[in-house]
Amino acid sequence: MHLQLVRSLIPFFFGAVQANVTVYGTGTQNPFSLSGSATATASGAAANYTGAAAYNPTVLNPPPVPDPKPPTSFDIQLQNGGMQGLSITLPDGFFGFSVEMSVANQETIFGLRLCSTLIQVAFLNLMANIVDRSGTVKVRVGGNTQDTAVLVNEIPNGADLTKDYGDTSNPTYTPALNYNADLIYMMANISNFINVKWYLGVPFNNTQHFNLAIAEVGQAVLGDNLIGLQVGNEPDLYARHGHRPANYGPSDYVAEFGRLVDAMANDTNVRNRSMLIGPNLSGLWAPEQIWSTGFATTYDSSLGSLAIEKYPTDNCAAQFGIGTPVIAQDAFPEFLTHTSGQNIVKPYLASTAYAQTLLKPFLMFETNTASCGGFAGISDSFGAALWGADYALQMAYSNFSGALFHVGGQADFYNPFTPPPTNQSHFHQWTIGPIYYSALVVAETIGSSNKSQVVDLVANDGNEFTPAYAVYEDGTPSRVALINFVTDPSGASDYTATISVGDSTPGQVQVKYLLADSVSVKGNFTWANQTFGGNFASDGRLMGQQYIQTIACNGGSCKVKVPAPSFALVFLSDKALSESDNGASQTFSTSLQTKTLNTATINPSVLATSNGHKGFAKVGGSTSREKGLRDNAASGLSQTLPSVVTLVSLVAGGLMVSRVFMK
Repeated sequence: MHLQLVRSLIPFFFGAVQANVTVYGTGTQNPFSLSGSATATASGAAANYTGAAAYNPTVLNPPPVPDPKPPTSFDIQLQNGGMQGLSITLPDGFFGFSVEMSVANQETIFGLRLCSTLIQVAFLNLMANIVDRSGTVKVRVGGNTQDTAVLVNEIPNGADLTKDYGDTSNPTYTPALNYNADLIYMMANISNFINVKWYLGVPFNNTQHFNLAIAEVGQAVLGDNLIGLQVGNEPDLYARHGHRPANYGPSDYVAEFGRLVDAMANDTNVRNRSMLIGPNLSGLWAPEQIWSTGFATTYDSSLGSLAIEKYPTDNCAAQFGIGTPVIAQDAFPEFLTHTSGQNIVKPYLASTAYAQTLLKPFLMFETNTASCGGFAGISDSFGAALWGADYALQMAYSNFSGALFHVGGQADFYNPFTPPPTNQSHFHQWTIGPIYYSALVVAETIGSSNKSQVVDLVANDGNEFTPAYAVYEDGTPSRVALINFVTDPSGASDYTATISVGDSTPGQVQVKYLLADSVSVKGNFTWANQTFGGNFASDGRLMGQQYIQTIACNGGSCKVKVPAPSFALVFLSDKALSESDNGASQTFSTSLQTKTLNTATINPSVLATSNGHKGFAKVGGSTSREKGLRDNAASGLSQTLPSVVTLVSLVAGGLMVSRVFMK
């Protein structure tokens, strides 16, 4: 497919940065309450905070130094060739993202809501960071909202996606969606800039008469950039959520899957019928209950991947009044040990082995710190960055082929990245969460060679606070990842790992550190001395001068210090470093000035009813003038990709440049 892309970079001014956010117009998706979810320990202001969860200021107390304290010195002895316990060879782009369909562009994650040609520069930059380190990045657009989503030809007022708040489902009040093909064209345009591969989901609410429009349009528009179609999102919860009869079981899901296979076989507009993904269980059913039906062998030719979804816990009681309340301060220590990732992965070890016999990838299709949006003070803390890195590497070691960490909206604590509320996008930038730092360090740990194998080193006699992994390529160790979950400002819990590689220990190693003062810190973490800043501070590019520490190795060993807390990535060769980080990332600057009117004052009553994130159809007021930006209205499969793609960053400026790209 040929696409001419034109970028014109126009500088403009920054607006004032504000500290607090209130999001209006959230419909029946109720905001989080701090009750039962977190105890604010930083100040009374946090306890009284009523704004969006994504910017909640609650800070928890870091757990005390363990007693007994982990040993602060231990050896790691690696060997060339014959290393036991290595994982499968991992594909590039192991750590990806799952974007809830209802917020994909309703909250301007991918681009502006009026036109597929207006792409968020910050999102492109964030994806480029990962691609430069791992070769590609995989993004799923789906979640609860995919099962009832309807592709329509046109939406009033030119929007790409609307939520029907009169038709909600699930205990989480998930609204039904109407969307048009412009959303998929936007995804295609993103892939023309960055090597992003996509997963979509087929609606699974009517299994007698399947709506296959998303498969038809997705394959036609995205081509090879569409790598999978999910069949059912957490079907083991359907009965509990009232979507199926109370006796709905594994065999019923398998039968419905079969009906979808038949429907696709009879649809000539579905070109690829071998990219389905199932069973996508939440953990209520064991995967073995599905395998025992013959599911994977019966539908072998239709299945592209096997997948599950798993959150270690939930915060549903705080937001929706269901389940058992969890006090975040009490739960915080559970995320700060190696045992956490091991326990999440353990129920799936037999399934990853089974997938290998079928030559199928086994995916963690949706995960994060806790379902129902995570916890204030945990999901948005430095501890979550360490947890996410350890958990992802544990999945890699356990023979998963990929892991997608979920991105929600303004009402979620756990987002890897969050665009500013629509009504503040002229003066606020994006907020980068700890899980994105996890993605960055895991991308560098695994690298882009498509040859990496991971092994859990059971370091420090298996101490749960000081895990370590080694990465091998072609039988040779290339990188070592070291984690210290302990917070100890005194420095007494910093540890030193002494690394040797048989008789071929390098003369020196290079080390990057992910650092913060405490596991409870929010924002401004540093990776090799660079950061994305705090709330509303990022255009998707790392800020600051990169610093990589060089450590000389003496006597056949390399002593690497790991502060408490931190993540240290040790590169055993220059080649290993270049594979993971080959220099400055490709970045993008703004090509469109969206604020053309100089408004010195804003009427508070207008601000209080501004766009929010419900779509222009229900706007009561606005801080910006609505314009006819949409020049690419969807009209079915006959629509062609737009010839001009405009990149939009709402606050970042750039040089005046014009450049034409052909692909």
